[in-house]
Amino acid sequence: MNRLTRKELKSDKFALEVEHTVDYVTEHRTQVVRYGGIALAVVVIIVGTYFYRSHQHAIREQELHVALRIQDANVGAPQGPENPSMLNFPTTEGKQKALIKAFSDLATKYPGSEEGTIAEYYLGTNAADQGNVAAAEKYLKEAADSSYKNYASVAKLALAQVYAGQGRLADGEKLIRSVIDKPTDFVSKDDAIIALAQLVAPTRPDEARKLLEPLRTARSAISRAALSMLSNLPQK
Repeated sequence: MNRLTRKELKSDKFALEVEHTVDYVTEHRTQVVRYGGIALAVVVIIVGTYFYRSHQHAIREQELHVALRIQDANVGAPQGPENPSMLNFPTTEGKQKALIKAFSDLATKYPGSEEGTIAEYYLGTNAADQGNVAAAEKYLKEAADSSYKNYASVAKLALAQVYAGQGRLADGEKLIRSVIDKPTDFVSKDDAIIALAQLVAPTRPDEARKLLEPLRTARSAISRAALSMLSNLPQK
């Protein structure tokens, strides 16, 4: 018997596998057609879902873009020649009404999405600025509980400030410490420590000092913030 080279053996084996496959398909044509159709249907569903989600994401992004344009709009000033596309509202009240509607629509229509979370954060901080503590807490808590960790971390710091204004220091401290334990791209561990020091400084200045001291030599922005807060703490 002639010896086969490695290449010939491989080719021979491949030919054998092909032959077996052809035989199987011939004998089980009905099953192959059926399951092949199922596989094709699955592929169609996956592709369709991908494009649907992409389309929906594009819609959400566009609506967020509109809301942010309102956020940046001028009040009582004509459109400048340097930026003719900038929106303008005759009054602050008109801008505020349009802004609330845009973000409320986003939060209501797309709960749980990234854009919906951003809208909840904006609604919460806006409500806090307006002195509406109940609305601020509602929206910021929804954003803080989001699966989008970057936005959730920012919302937690904002919600901690709302809690502090209500005298709920323990609740605020718990939120900030959760960010210290799990920092994000938007809120670093040092950022969260600064926020915690600011929270406890009025009642526990010694603890605030302990938090801030290690940050004196941190990167410039953090060290400046730490030194500024340290200078305002009561001296021992």
